[in-house]
Amino acid sequence: MITLTDIVVRRGTKVLLDKANLTIHPGEKASLIGRNGAGKSTLFALLTGGLTEDGGEWYMPKSWRLAQVAQNMPETSDSATDFVLAGDTRLAEANERLAQAEASGDGEALGMAYADLADAGGFDAQSRAETLLMGLGFSVAELANPVNSFSGGWRMRLQLARALMCPADLMLLDEPTNHLDLDALVWLEAWLKRFEGTLLIISHDREFLDAVTRVTVSLDNAQLTRFGGNYSTFEEVRAQQLTLQQAAFSKQQDRIAHLQHFIDRFKAKASKAKQAQSRVKALERMERVAQVITSADFTFEFKEPASLPNPMITIRDAVVGYTAEDGTQTPIVQGITRSVVAGQRIGLLGANGQGKSTLVKTIAGSLKALGGEFTQGKGLSVGYFAQQELDVLHVQDSPLEHMVGLAKSLGINAREQELRDFLGSFRFIGDMVGQAVGTMSGGEKARLVLAMVVYQRPNLLLLDEPTNHLDLTTREALAMALNSFSGTVMLVSHDRALLRSVCDDFWLIAKGSVSEFVGDLDDYQVYLLDEAKRKREAANAENAALAKAKHKAATQLSGEADTSADAQAKAERDAQAAAAAEVAEAAAAAQRASQAQADAMASKLAGPSTSQADKRREQAAKRQAMAAQTKPLQQTMSAAEAAMAALESEREALNSALLELPSADKLADIGKRLKRIEEELACNEAQWLAASEAIDALVAQ
Repeated sequence: MITLTDIVVRRGTKVLLDKANLTIHPGEKASLIGRNGAGKSTLFALLTGGLTEDGGEWYMPKSWRLAQVAQNMPETSDSATDFVLAGDTRLAEANERLAQAEASGDGEALGMAYADLADAGGFDAQSRAETLLMGLGFSVAELANPVNSFSGGWRMRLQLARALMCPADLMLLDEPTNHLDLDALVWLEAWLKRFEGTLLIISHDREFLDAVTRVTVSLDNAQLTRFGGNYSTFEEVRAQQLTLQQAAFSKQQDRIAHLQHFIDRFKAKASKAKQAQSRVKALERMERVAQVITSADFTFEFKEPASLPNPMITIRDAVVGYTAEDGTQTPIVQGITRSVVAGQRIGLLGANGQGKSTLVKTIAGSLKALGGEFTQGKGLSVGYFAQQELDVLHVQDSPLEHMVGLAKSLGINAREQELRDFLGSFRFIGDMVGQAVGTMSGGEKARLVLAMVVYQRPNLLLLDEPTNHLDLTTREALAMALNSFSGTVMLVSHDRALLRSVCDDFWLIAKGSVSEFVGDLDDYQVYLLDEAKRKREAANAENAALAKAKHKAATQLSGEADTSADAQAKAERDAQAAAAAEVAEAAAAAQRASQAQADAMASKLAGPSTSQADKRREQAAKRQAMAAQTKPLQQTMSAAEAAMAALESEREALNSALLELPSADKLADIGKRLKRIEEELACNEAQWLAASEAIDALVAQ
């Protein structure tokens, strides 16, 4: 397990972790949440050895293999499949041992090397890598393309696939969904649910966290607090805790005021001095309940539009795409005939590369249509949030300079103090208004773009992935602002919580056309699964046809008359085929004898088939091995069941004690203990489930 004990971490003068404590059990899937800048990525850097703690100590098993998504942009001419395959460190080690065995000519070492290669999944590694790539949105035709041919966002997907390829005991994922569309996000959720190792995720996607994680770790005020359950459960429990804490604080303050009033009134009277002194001591002994102090929530609102044209935009037989410098046109979506009316809330669905952003850019005026008509309603005012914030920001300018330039372009004669006050409502305060945008975080840039969009007072909002760098609080503020906006919204996002809460209509952009999607996001996820199945079947059919064509060509070639050169080539092919057959035979032997590889290999080299007695001994050995493997898991389940029974009994007793209306001090003690009981119950339940699933997996082998 991972344990942190009184950990202190500083970055400069800022204390990010102050005597923080945490325990993560093997196999748990946990989210790490907190505001931007709270220190989440710093904790990841601590676990990976990227930095050293300033105090305390932490432990992680040395044998654990670690996987994480590299943040650097890969630069290599290797194919996408080869790049992902290189992420499997265990497979690389097995291949190296095989090369050494082949070079030595040692038959026994060669057999063991092939067995190790089979254990490392070497014979299906390429198919696993291709499955990862296609799940993350790559087409079959792109699997052999060099890494350098992909754009930045797709290269980050390659880094994610490489991390998923690595056999890991602990996987650290820092915002893995930022470069994914909804299609790839749904696939990633399903993959992570099947992942058997320990998982720590930093993400601001509520539905993604709810689907994948069962433990939530909150990083707040330099402290780590563990909660059993996903993010939605965390919110409910946290709200209940804060309510109870505030109630206990209020009661205690009333009692303190009562005691202090008695002390102030009677401390000078000799007849009451003893009672007054007793109350002074009671105040000194009292364990104070902390007042609930939460960070101020971020809220904003879109200004009321000056007008609401209807329809806002009419599109007739339009073609959108790109025009190269030499004038060559590349159409992406064609035959678009749609109307956008006042008050409509449209969510654009479709995989990356299908044309969602291209359509939004064309409506915003950033791209020219390749054909057809885009007719704007009279008085249309567009507010555009670009997917890449730098598309509309100047890295050398400050937020204040951006606002001054925007006000001038809109013909607004605004005073500098007014602009400073407006920026302050978006958390740009003090020196931040004069800070160069290029030095800001992704979340700060996104807030600045939002501020600029709001200031324009639009009646049509075009939002292309507005949540990529926003924390959960800001995402919720955006959803509330959009729901109170009286204009029209067109939204591209992989944040399903935002799409659910904002959009009433969905347009599906796929296969070069735009159509209305009838259904909700749950229906869309079913559609995605069906599409993924269809693509897999098509890819399998294509591979089968290719293999058949190769086999036919080889057969025709072998039937031709051999020249001396042909005979030599044929001999080489026969030798390669014989070597391949030996490899396949060794792999099959390794898989049949996973419990006793050495004995199975010796039996294979000796040649004779096993007797019935040998088979019975082998079956008995397997049963003994299974019992040895499941015994500690069953002990873990029994211990967890006993602990849960004891905790539930204690919880019932404490709940009964609450009915007796205890004092404030006693109430606080009971509340603290109940909180600890819930945490311990969740922990024991997780251990029981993990052990049960492990036993099921062993039995299924």
